[in-house]
Amino acid sequence: MTLTTIWNIFTKILDISIVWILFYTILKNFRNNIKLALIIKGIVFLLIVKVLSDILNLYTIGLLLEYVIMWGPLAIIIIFQPEIRTFLESIGRTQLLGRHKVLSVDEREKVIYSIMEAVEHLKRSKTGALIVIERDVTLQEYIIPATKLYAEISSQLLEAIFFPNNPLHDGGVIIQGNKITCAGAVFKTSMNPKISKKLGTRHRAALGVAEESDALVLVVSEETGRISIAVNGNLNYNLTIEDFKNILTEELKPKTEVFYDADEDGE
Repeated sequence: MTLTTIWNIFTKILDISIVWILFYTILKNFRNNIKLALIIKGIVFLLIVKVLSDILNLYTIGLLLEYVIMWGPLAIIIIFQPEIRTFLESIGRTQLLGRHKVLSVDEREKVIYSIMEAVEHLKRSKTGALIVIERDVTLQEYIIPATKLYAEISSQLLEAIFFPNNPLHDGGVIIQGNKITCAGAVFKTSMNPKISKKLGTRHRAALGVAEESDALVLVVSEETGRISIAVNGNLNYNLTIEDFKNILTEELKPKTEVFYDADEDGE
């Protein structure tokens, strides 16, 4: 096998790999962005109708759809400019190695223990709270205008931040790795029409962050004390303490540990 042949094989593999990475990134972000997902569904629907009009010789519909397809991309860029910008920003914010991935087992267990202890106390006292745990997608746009702390995570500090008389209690806390990076963060609220009207600003903000990033968002209701977790664009509402802990632990677990566990079971 010559060097030219090896180089050709390498470039083809590289080419295919880049295409698959692009597709994976786009599909992953579309899944977490409701508006962009609706745009794609609309485009697919129009293409299906166009194919059917060609097969059935529906001249008028086919002609109209040709104009739609011709000018549609420009119209989409103009009309959905904010959504497209958000999508591109989310790709740009993705980090190769999130801080949560480099935590040791002990550090991760301490983070989970501190959060759980604080959440249980906040639940009992019906103290509202919004805790956002950054993962692969950076949350710098929310961190920059917030009040910086860069403090070691502890249940006492979390409870103090959300104490009603604390000026920072209305905003959210952002955790990076095992540090509380900032408090008083303000997030965009979700525009999902399916979300219950009974849910307040905290829950809408939690879902908003979970829709545009891969962050894990924890919520304690100020009115009812109910606890919820928003992740991957979905809101898991009114969880038990046990379910809350299970989801938190599972989502913060490095995916590579699955392979280690499988290897250990096979021995």
